[in-house]
Amino acid sequence: MTALDLSFDLPDPESTAALGAALGARLRAGDTVLLEGDLGAGKTTFARGMIAALCGVTDVPSPTYTLIQSYETADGIALLHADLYRIEDADELNELGLEDAFDDSITLVEWPDRLFGRAPRSGLTLTLTLAPGGRTGHISGGTDWKDRLDGFDPRG
Repeated sequence: MTALDLSFDLPDPESTAALGAALGARLRAGDTVLLEGDLGAGKTTFARGMIAALCGVTDVPSPTYTLIQSYETADGIALLHADLYRIEDADELNELGLEDAFDDSITLVEWPDRLFGRAPRSGLTLTLTLAPGGRTGHISGGTDWKDRLDGFDPRG
């Protein structure tokens, strides 16, 4: 069982992006957020909200074809947004250098199941599911995340 377990109703894309912005304010170099959910669940919307808030970039393409998009936060920290949907084999990960980024970047990983067991143990997992009236966001992580996200509320 994980030490952190939070859930939020996300009635529209704006609330999903706001969750990304609010969570981004709590992240630091070396943090990885694993984004789980079906196609259309809001993973990229969440990432766009975080990237806009941390990096000031509002035109954020989905990295579905580039696999990884790189940004820099206002504090000079590298932020990587990876979409591993097209990864079919663990050997393909070696070419991306993603594992090196886990140590000193903020890393957002869509489709983390395609890391084939290489996800950092300290990662924070956000699972987005479609629900009546929008989406639900479920955040889980270890005890260090519980302390860091104590009192976390994406609505401000």
